Amino acid sequence: MERFVKKIVDLMREEMLFSWQGGPIIMLQIENEYGNIESSFGQGGKNYVKWAAGMALGLGAGVPWVMCRQADAPGSVINACNGYYCDGFRPNSGNKPSLWTEDWDGWYASWGGRLPHRPVEDLAFAVARFFQRGGSFQNYYMYFGGTNFGRTSGGPVYITSYDYDAPIDEFGLKSQPKWGHLKDLHGAIKLCERALVSSDSVHYLKLGPLQEAHIYNGTEGMCSAFVANVDQHRSATVHFLGKAYTIPPWSVSILPDCRNIVFNTAKVAAQTSIKSTEVPYSNLSLGQIILMRNGHSYISKSWMSLAEPNALWSNDTFTVQGILEHLNVTKDRSDYLWYFTRIHVSDDDVAFWEENKVSPKIEIDSMRDVFRVFVNGQLAGSVVGHWVKVVQPIKLVQGYNKLVLLSQTVGLQNYGAFLEKDGAGFRGKVKLTGLKSGDIDLSKLSWTYQVGLSGEFRKIYSIEENEKAEWTDLVQDDACPAFTWCKTFFDSPEGVDPVALNLGSMGKGQAWVNGHHIGRYWNSVAPKDGCQKCDYWGPYHSEKCTTNCGKPTQTRYHVPRSWLKSSDNLLVIFEEFGGNPFDISVELHTSEMVCGQVSETHYPPLHRWSYPDSLLGTISIDDPTPEMYLNCEEGHVIGSIEFASYGTPKGGCRNFQRSSCHAADSEHVVKEACEGRNSCSIKISNAEFGGDPCRGIVKTLAVQARCISSASSKLGASAFK
Repeated sequence: MERFVKKIVDLMREEMLFSWQGGPIIMLQIENEYGNIESSFGQGGKNYVKWAAGMALGLGAGVPWVMCRQADAPGSVINACNGYYCDGFRPNSGNKPSLWTEDWDGWYASWGGRLPHRPVEDLAFAVARFFQRGGSFQNYYMYFGGTNFGRTSGGPVYITSYDYDAPIDEFGLKSQPKWGHLKDLHGAIKLCERALVSSDSVHYLKLGPLQEAHIYNGTEGMCSAFVANVDQHRSATVHFLGKAYTIPPWSVSILPDCRNIVFNTAKVAAQTSIKSTEVPYSNLSLGQIILMRNGHSYISKSWMSLAEPNALWSNDTFTVQGILEHLNVTKDRSDYLWYFTRIHVSDDDVAFWEENKVSPKIEIDSMRDVFRVFVNGQLAGSVVGHWVKVVQPIKLVQGYNKLVLLSQTVGLQNYGAFLEKDGAGFRGKVKLTGLKSGDIDLSKLSWTYQVGLSGEFRKIYSIEENEKAEWTDLVQDDACPAFTWCKTFFDSPEGVDPVALNLGSMGKGQAWVNGHHIGRYWNSVAPKDGCQKCDYWGPYHSEKCTTNCGKPTQTRYHVPRSWLKSSDNLLVIFEEFGGNPFDISVELHTSEMVCGQVSETHYPPLHRWSYPDSLLGTISIDDPTPEMYLNCEEGHVIGSIEFASYGTPKGGCRNFQRSSCHAADSEHVVKEACEGRNSCSIKISNAEFGGDPCRGIVKTLAVQARCISSASSKLGASAFK
């Protein structure tokens, strides 16, 4: 460990990357959340923390070191907070700043689970509270979602997507309103910068039973304040420095000059973006696409398939007595470990089963993640679970029977104490029950072990090796059977939109594009219940605002465009359960619709605020009118306005409705401002819409717009072959 850390620090120093060298690195981290498991190791854990800290400090990096969730971080090493909320966190020394190294803006998703979402109002509230109560540094986990390509997903059983409900999704698109609202939040905090960094202390002021203010008085008369209402249900009107302010529940208002509210965490002015998947090639599935070239159309060629043997094929097999632990054998070279043996069945056993109408069973005390048993070349059963008991009936015949057990991992344990002891495969007793002569302890038999798949080790998924395999045509609409490799070729969709494969028609397996492993796939369905109405107020947890109930956890899999050629892209899948590859489709991931809903009570855009007189520490604004801002992704423009109403519109995005209070010029004004542009802004005022449509009532502008590609809309000749 010391050699590795020293190597990294030396590399950073050699490349002049530390801040004291003019580079961007201001801080380094040693260990991560070790404090959560330190007690499991007794005094050894405490000694290790001291050693790690001393080792890091001794490298002379010249920037501070941090330890996350490490209350006993020694010396000058700063202990930092990870979590959903860190406003109550205090470091273990008054000489250390309050750091929030992981602000969890979402959560992980697991196969067969619901999709977690964290409301941006609560996320913004948590961030504002952190800085309100003296926080110095805050970092989002994750700000940019990602993808667990290959076999890198952990958990175990975490899905391939690492989108995490992040402000920027795994495809690189903005998740709105989360991205926009956080941008506004940090713009408001930035306006407080002068007071925050020059104030020696924060002044606390109690404004009510669940309301409070924190005031930062800086140099040259600078004053900034955060006013919070932590009531989970009710708005509150508070009096602060001679003025009355109404604060929504579970929210913070930011006042850069201690007088004017420029932002409230619960008032979202940012647009909502509705993401969709567009299927190129006239919405036809992969195996049904009609190609248009030189004026001619023809049906694509069928898929090709190759069966994966459940027999011995490798030269690297070995035979020993007993059941070995999965990872000690595979060394994580593959998800798959095969166990081969033979079982002799007597005439008496067969007669016993027939007479009593029973079957022999494979019983395993505990196994993870997927278990399969083959008897005489045929799949006899499967079990899925994390350290669950197995009782699998099988059918044996008189004489010698070939018994094959297959253990599969779906990601490895990636957190906790004693990771090296977690293991995989089977635990406890493994036996064959139901024989007349009694149970057989299978751990006393000789087993032949084989790691991985034949196709996996022959690399038949690669461009170089796939042609060497003995593929056969798969008839149209035939399934890709269990334990079968299937392949086809496809052309890359035109444009720049992110690309995904929809594998919802398949069962479980792995997929490769041009030799790149895009990850595991699994059509595992989430429970039908548990996706209740989501309210932002109150403490968040990962089960609070879930979606996708009753649907597969993941069906779309990211394929980076850098992995694609313009044509003849090789797609290879290994299917474990059985599925229909002809219904696989290539999809473009886009933000096809943007919606805005801004009222007269919203605050004006943050960019309009300025400090005209730094000596007085006051901010001013040239135009206090609220404004709606709409924006399509890069390479797209607003093609049409599907709804626009200034007045008192009802509903939300994709469900807007006019009311009796509606400005007749609404649609015209919005179309003139927005159509054909990548972005546009509309002021929320009566003057903008030709007068007041209903006096004495707070007006709101609601808009729904559709984004289209700014490039040519012609599809060209892209298609699957």
